[in-house]
Amino acid sequence: MSIYVVTGGAGFIGSHIATHLSENGHEVRIFDNLSGHGSSERAATLVSLPGIQLLTGDIRDIEGCHKISRGADFVLHHAAEPSVTRSVDDPAACAEINVAGTINMLVAAHAAKSVKRFVFASSCAVYGDTPADPKLETSPTDPLTPYATTKLAGEYFCQNFFRLHGLPTVVLRYFNVYGPGQDPNGAYAAVIPKFVTALVTGNRPVIYGDGEQSRDFVFVKDVVRANLRAIISNSEVAGHTFNIGGGGHTSLNVLLKKLERILGMEIIPDKRDPRAGDIKYSHADVSAAAKLLDFRPCVTLEEGLAQTLQWYDGNCK
Repeated sequence: MSIYVVTGGAGFIGSHIATHLSENGHEVRIFDNLSGHGSSERAATLVSLPGIQLLTGDIRDIEGCHKISRGADFVLHHAAEPSVTRSVDDPAACAEINVAGTINMLVAAHAAKSVKRFVFASSCAVYGDTPADPKLETSPTDPLTPYATTKLAGEYFCQNFFRLHGLPTVVLRYFNVYGPGQDPNGAYAAVIPKFVTALVTGNRPVIYGDGEQSRDFVFVKDVVRANLRAIISNSEVAGHTFNIGGGGHTSLNVLLKKLERILGMEIIPDKRDPRAGDIKYSHADVSAAAKLLDFRPCVTLEEGLAQTLQWYDGNCK
């Protein structure tokens, strides 16, 4: 079996990836500083699974990056400062983690000589609020926050290491990922966990603005599949960037209607003034991922919402 490094492996997406790899008999090395909400609890669960090892450390520490990468076959780089709000408040710290930390992992993967594929988790935030609909990988980028800027910088460094050093990198631009275990806390947390947590705790979900802003929601298990496709696809995908989304767009008003049908109840949202910097429309063209990665989202929004509601109902009351 192969050896996988999952940075940020105790986080939301990383933990789902690590669990899947363990269930399929692979050796998994998690590299995480356990600073994220719920990371320590997830790490304790993960290390009880077969084949999973945890190295508590920080991607800003180059020696730790070298240690975790030695002899590895694949690196799935998900460690990051994910908070838009914190990136605005402290852009230097965000850049140190998301840019310098990514460079450290690229350097370590290249030095290891054994790494066959390096997958970088980027974000649809790199597009900003550009008018292209849907967003193609060739659409203009216009990052509106330091977080988005650092993710775009990470993409360029991945391209540098592929072109200059031959490290086979693949960039995945995630759209709005959701699913069981996602953190609902924070001012800019993803909308689905905030809505679902409000509903299962008897509160009204908050909508900023008119609710017509749309998002391209993709279930976390589909994101895991996208990572695996990025690993096993042929060498043609190296150096490329791929949108990973559900391939559709759903307004927040429609999202609430879907939740109403699943729950069998009327939902009256708490409408508030629009927030500065919110992106109005987000919609992924996933045809490149379908063609080159053979990736197509399999979980419908209704199916994913039902699974997500079930998890939060059992864990957030």
